[in-house]
Amino acid sequence: MDFNQLSFQVADIARQAGQFIRQEAANFDLSRVQSKGLHDMVSYVDKQSEKMLVDALRQLLPEAGFITEEGTEGAVRAEDLNWIIDPLDGTTNFIHGQPAYCVSVALMQQQALVIGVVYEINQDECFRAARGAGAFCNEKPIRVSATDDLHDSLIATGFPYYKFDKLDGYLQILSSFMQNTQGIRRVGSAALDLAYVAAGRFDAYFEFNINSYDVAAGVLLVLEAGGRVTQFTEDGDPIFGREVVASNTLLHNQLQDTIRKYW
Repeated sequence: MDFNQLSFQVADIARQAGQFIRQEAANFDLSRVQSKGLHDMVSYVDKQSEKMLVDALRQLLPEAGFITEEGTEGAVRAEDLNWIIDPLDGTTNFIHGQPAYCVSVALMQQQALVIGVVYEINQDECFRAARGAGAFCNEKPIRVSATDDLHDSLIATGFPYYKFDKLDGYLQILSSFMQNTQGIRRVGSAALDLAYVAAGRFDAYFEFNINSYDVAAGVLLVLEAGGRVTQFTEDGDPIFGREVVASNTLLHNQLQDTIRKYW
């Protein structure tokens, strides 16, 4: 299977879903927002976007299963190939009219990521990667940064919105990075954070209580752009392990050393 060629078709499908989201954003109805849990919102836009993605990707690769955020009917996991989908990463931003949200689609074969696409809707930027073929933004090659000193770095993170039992350790890590980097940014979309690490806009990113559909596509982007992705204190599983550290590789040991002090 030519995953690189397939990734172009996936990018087109992500753009189509993004076009729907862009249209809905113009006249979004707040009354149609629902709660999935504490601080965890979903809208009809998320659900419709996911259905569009599932329908299109099923036609593209009928044998593949699905790991999805919104649980579209009939989208079940398969043994070999699985699409991992976040139909609108940055839902809270979308609901509040903040222009930082995206469509995230990855394909995993067994335990290996083979395709990753993140489409940033408002900037019209499509980040695309296939295993062994490099990473691109609007078809221009991208590469992680060359920053090798934590003090010269710009780091992204995401704030936890539930399971606050680890909050103290996280805040200590945050405090250390605040004092020893050029700054910390919180975009509100894990997929975008990872895409921006891949593009060299951020030098690193870390977050916990994170889901596979938030990070899968972005993880492959970082890896194909020359970066490194692990869990907080060890290699572990950044896709399903609920915690992620992504960097340009050069900073990774410095990041993990800091995290180990408090986690």
